[in-house]
Amino acid sequence: MESHDKYLSVSDLNYYINLKFKNDPYLHQVFLKGELSNFRYRRNSHQYFSLKDEKAKINVVMFRSAFEKLKFKPEEGMKVYVSGYIGVYPPQGSYQFYAQTMEPAGLGELYERLRQLQEKLSKEGLFAAEHKKRLPRFPDKIAVVTSASGAVIHDIMVTANRRFPHAEIDLFPAQVQGETAAASLVNAMEQIKERADEYDVMIIGRGGGSLEDLWPFNEEEVVRSVYSMPMPVISSVGHETDTTLCDLVADARAATPTAAAEYATPNLSDELAGLHQLQSRLLTSMQSCIRERKQALQRIQNSPIMREPMRLYDQQAQSVDQLAGRLMQIIKVILQNNRQNLKISEQKLLAQSPKRLLERTKQSNDYLNQRLFSAMKTFLKDKRTLFQQQVQTLEDISPLKVLGRGYIYTSNQAGETVMSVKNIAKDEVLNLHFADGNAEAKILEVEDNENAK
Repeated sequence: MESHDKYLSVSDLNYYINLKFKNDPYLHQVFLKGELSNFRYRRNSHQYFSLKDEKAKINVVMFRSAFEKLKFKPEEGMKVYVSGYIGVYPPQGSYQFYAQTMEPAGLGELYERLRQLQEKLSKEGLFAAEHKKRLPRFPDKIAVVTSASGAVIHDIMVTANRRFPHAEIDLFPAQVQGETAAASLVNAMEQIKERADEYDVMIIGRGGGSLEDLWPFNEEEVVRSVYSMPMPVISSVGHETDTTLCDLVADARAATPTAAAEYATPNLSDELAGLHQLQSRLLTSMQSCIRERKQALQRIQNSPIMREPMRLYDQQAQSVDQLAGRLMQIIKVILQNNRQNLKISEQKLLAQSPKRLLERTKQSNDYLNQRLFSAMKTFLKDKRTLFQQQVQTLEDISPLKVLGRGYIYTSNQAGETVMSVKNIAKDEVLNLHFADGNAEAKILEVEDNENAK
C-alpha cells in the first residue's frame, strides 16, 4: 500500500512559498512603476487594484493606513510610482504586491522641488509659530485674493454676511492656476499692501485640486509675499489632504472657503447672546451688590451709636477734660522753671559787667599795640640789613664789574658764549662785549694751545 506522508496540504505549500517570499531580500522593498487598472475607490477601507504595463500586470493591495497618507486622488489609468513588498495571499495561493507609498508618475520632480523649498523656508523661520499673527475678533474690512469667477469668493461672502454683516469684503482678483498664476497672486497682494491700513485680515484661497493645480501656491515668491503681509492671513488653498506652502506660512489655515470666512468673522448671534449673558450677569451682580450695601446701611442705622449719637462723644469729652487739667499743671511747672532760670541769668550778668570788660580789653589792646610796633621796627631793621648784604654780594659777582677791569666776553652770531677756540673757525665773525659797548671782530687765524688746561 502506497504511503501518503509525502503529500503536502495546500496550506502547507502556500505557507512554504510565502516564507520564500519573506526570506528573499530582493522582495522586501520593491519599487514599481505602471498604470492603475481595475481601480475602484472604497471609502474607509483597504484598496484593491492592479498595476500593469504593456506586457504584464500584478495584483496590488494598499491598506487603509497607507492610502490615507496619499497627497493625491488615484484614478483609473493613472501612471504611478509605488513602493512596497511582495507577499502571498494563502487562502487563494496567489502572490501580490503590498503597496506602502504611491505618487503620480511625472510629479516626482514637483514633490522633490516642494520638499527642498519647504526645507529652505523652514530653516529661515517662515513657518515658525512665533511669527504667526493673531486674528482680529471683529474685523471691519477683509481682503480676499482668489479667482473672480470661482465659487470661493461666493462662499466667503455668503458666510461672512450671514455671520457678521458689518464686515466689508473686498475682492482682489487673481489667477489661481497656470503659469502666470504666481505673478498674478503676488500682484494682488502688493495692491493690498498699498492699502494695508484699511484691512484687518486677508484670505487667500481656491477650491482645492491636484498638485499641479495647486502649484502656484507653492511658488517661493507667493509664499514670501504671504509671509510679508502686515495683516493676519488665512489660507484656504486646498482641502485637508492638500497642504501647500501657503498653508504653512499663513497665520491660520482653513480646509474650505466657508471655514476661512468663519475664522475671519465672529458669529454675530453668538456674540449678541454672549453680550446678553454678560448683561444678565452684570445686572445680577449689581443687584447683589446693592442688596449687600442696603443691608450694611440698615445695620449701621440700627446700631446704638446711630440711635444715640451723643454717646459717641462721652468718652472723648471726659478725655479732653483730663488732658486740659494735665496741660495746666505742665504750664505752671514750665513758668516756675523759667522764673528760676531768669534770676540765675541776672546774677551771672551782674558778675560779668560790660564796663569792666571794656577796661580790660582796652588795656590788652594798648599792650598789644606796643608789642606790634616794636616787632615791626625790629622786622624792618633786619630786612634792611639783609637787603644791603644781598646788594653787596651782587656787586661782587657782577660781570659788569669784571668788564670794567678791562675784560670782555665773546659770543657767536647765534648769541652763544664762546668758551674755547675749538668753537670758532677762521673768517668767522664774533661779537665782542665790553663794559661800555659791543664790537664785531673777524677771526683771521685760530691757534689751539694744546698745553692749556
